[in-house]
Parts: sequence; structure tokens; C-alpha cells
Amino acid sequence: MSAQKIIKRELEVAFSRKAQPIWMRILKYVLLGAVVYFFWESSLLWIILTVLFIGALATHFWVRYKTRGWTQSYGLWNYDKHKPDTDNNLEEEK
Repeated sequence: MSAQKIIKRELEVAFSRKAQPIWMRILKYVLLGAVVYFFWESSLLWIILTVLFIGALATHFWVRYKTRGWTQSYGLWNYDKHKPDTDNNLEEEK
């Protein structure tokens, strides 16, 4: 698989409205906002944000590994429900 194709698929998953439920998006941004609000004056803010960022990256890459690059279902990720448009077009052509 080419690097361009991998990057395109990563962006499709990241910005897909179907890939992450609305409640998860709201919860994620509310928690991020709360962390920034409560730790704004603290010297721990950047440490906390760094830890959260590293945790998010680790979770992303773990799920990506387990789903074989977002091409298999695993845990809450259901591949059939989140197929990219290019896969759907290929199936319709067959």
C-alpha cells in the first residue's frame, strides 16, 4: 500500500462523521476544555496535555494495528459500517 493511500485513508477515518459517534466527539472536547480551564494557570498544563496527546496517539495506533489499517472490525470499530467511499464504489462496479 502506497504512503499516499495510507494518508488518504487515515484522513478519511479521522474526519468521517460515521467513524466516531457524536456523543464521543462532544465528550472528548468537553474533557479537553475542562482540563484547559482547570489547569490554565498551572505549570502542569503542558505536561497533562502532552500525556493526553501521547495516550491518544498510542490508542490510535493500537486500534489501527488491531484493525489492520482500518480494514477489519475490532472492538467498537465496525469496518462494514465505516467503509470509505472508494470501497463502496468498487463494490458497486463489480
